[in-house]
Amino acid sequence: MCRSIHTLHNFEPAATSEEVHAAALQYVRKIAGTTKPSKANAEAFERAVHEIEHITQHLLDDLVATVPPKNREQEAAKARDRAVRSGRYAAPAA
Repeated sequence: MCRSIHTLHNFEPAATSEEVHAAALQYVRKIAGTTKPSKANAEAFERAVHEIEHITQHLLDDLVATVPPKNREQEAAKARDRAVRSGRYAAPAA
């Protein structure tokens, strides 16, 4: 479930609000132990996602990087290559 949470700090371009929301949603899903809350818990679930999203954005805004930002496309390509080499995924068709 939390495998969808990726590092958001020190990338160029910076993390989008959608990425921050997705990370907050995955975090709350993991903590709650469910991907879809019951009607009785929906309000608390959504409030938690919103609050975590908000504080995550503040964290990202306040963090200071000491190294140049990473390129998103290059890092994604490296991750795909590692996955293929590990045997988890097949190589893309040429």
